[in-house]
Amino acid sequence: MGKHKVVITGAPGTGKTSIVNGLESKGFYCFHEIIRDMTSKAKQEGQSEEYISNPLVFVDDALQFNKDLLEARTTHYKRSINLDEAISFFDRGIPDVLAYMDYFGQDYDDFFISNCENYKYDSVFIVPPWKEIYVSDNERMETFEEAENIHHSLVKTYSQFGYDPIEVPKDAVPNRIDFILETLKNK
Repeated sequence: MGKHKVVITGAPGTGKTSIVNGLESKGFYCFHEIIRDMTSKAKQEGQSEEYISNPLVFVDDALQFNKDLLEARTTHYKRSINLDEAISFFDRGIPDVLAYMDYFGQDYDDFFISNCENYKYDSVFIVPPWKEIYVSDNERMETFEEAENIHHSLVKTYSQFGYDPIEVPKDAVPNRIDFILETLKNK
């Protein structure tokens, strides 16, 4: 299989981080999501007290926030190349940045597109919105309906970059992990 790079993506509240944590507990190398820390920091520095689903309202420079996020995910990708691991899992991938920018109607330049084109993953699994497990919190500000729309944006963006995201069934975390590992074994 070589050095296989696998993205676990999905809208907020779909259980993807639980899957990544479960994969890590099984001994797989996982790159964790960084947006929650960035969003929390931006909220602490921001002035808004009202309900807003877009974390970028809390930052002075939304484009720079997204560039920082893109560069951090690109750094994860580059680090995976030098690991002595057959497989690396990523809690979100580089194209997620563009999917969210599209969802929120933000413009981006070729810098964003070229990162998606130059750093390609081997497999992409997408975890669909699941109302029964969806919970909002201090960093997850979206409604369930917004999460559904973000899901569609993620599918569209990954597809535009030549991926065919594999949908992970709605099931218990161990079963979702088994599905991912079995699918990878059969690739």
